[in-house]
Amino acid sequence: MNLALGAPVTLALLAGNGFFVAAEFALVAARRPRLERAAARGGRAAGAAVAGIDELSLTLAGAQLGITMCSLGLGLVSEPVFAGTLTPLFHAAGLPEGAAHAVAFVLALALVTFLHMVVGEMAPKSWAIADPERSATVLGLPFHAFTTVVRPVLAALNGVTNLLLRTVGVQPADSREVSRTPEQLRSIAQESRRLGLIEQNELTLLTAALDAPRAPLAGLVVPVSDIVSVPATASPQEVLDAAARTGHIRIMLRGSGRQGQARMVHARDAYVARARGRATPAGELAHPVPALPIGTPVGAAVATLKANHSHLGLAIAPDGRIAGLVSLDDLLTTLLAVR
Repeated sequence: MNLALGAPVTLALLAGNGFFVAAEFALVAARRPRLERAAARGGRAAGAAVAGIDELSLTLAGAQLGITMCSLGLGLVSEPVFAGTLTPLFHAAGLPEGAAHAVAFVLALALVTFLHMVVGEMAPKSWAIADPERSATVLGLPFHAFTTVVRPVLAALNGVTNLLLRTVGVQPADSREVSRTPEQLRSIAQESRRLGLIEQNELTLLTAALDAPRAPLAGLVVPVSDIVSVPATASPQEVLDAAARTGHIRIMLRGSGRQGQARMVHARDAYVARARGRATPAGELAHPVPALPIGTPVGAAVATLKANHSHLGLAIAPDGRIAGLVSLDDLLTTLLAVR
């Protein structure tokens, strides 16, 4: 093949390689909810991108197949064409034929490798991750058409791959079934920031959200001195007065309750009792408050309070004394990292 035909073929192979690289990065980095909204508005390309994300294992296999085919094509076509074009030039310059061919081959290999890395790999990757949703939409339909045509080949390749994994004791799993540990999610978030897919404030928010469930209660405890309380003999009106004065609708009872368990009364119950003309003491309107060791992680504390249908928890220090109160609202705020 001469240079006149080899150069266009080389450009076509580089474009094809870039297409598959860009499609791979775009579908991995794209935010699925945005694509789903676009698909819901009738966007066929966005729908094709969502379909690709749904079958991510097959999609990535299709991208790798396309990249491999284009890379092999560059090795089989482009390098010999450039080497064959340069060899006569170096031979005419006085180099022996063997040396001329060796120099031409090295230069051709370097040129094709450079074009492959820059034009076929790095440039399309950077373009795709700069705006992955737009990239996935632009490439969605043609890439979906390619994977549809080669689906039997991809299924066979995936089957062989899964068989090899099972042979070494690894159970293959579809990407939608894979659960992630907090450490893995943190690593993904940091890599996304490095690639420019998310902003620094988004990384900070994600990291805080991942760390929050394991954070201890200590920083969220309301000290004992700040706890609003009334005696168990307080009337509904006294409970309402304390709520109006402090702005708290859940008021603790002073002293121990039944079996020494801490209790609290809700302003709503006091209001209902007053509206019905009953002078029911606060102790009879009270609800138990679960005790939580002060070292309990936030995530576990939320689960405990929800299981006990309580919005308050009593934080207990290691020596057994009462350290203060924690509220479900504060715990959820920390858990959702909206501070």
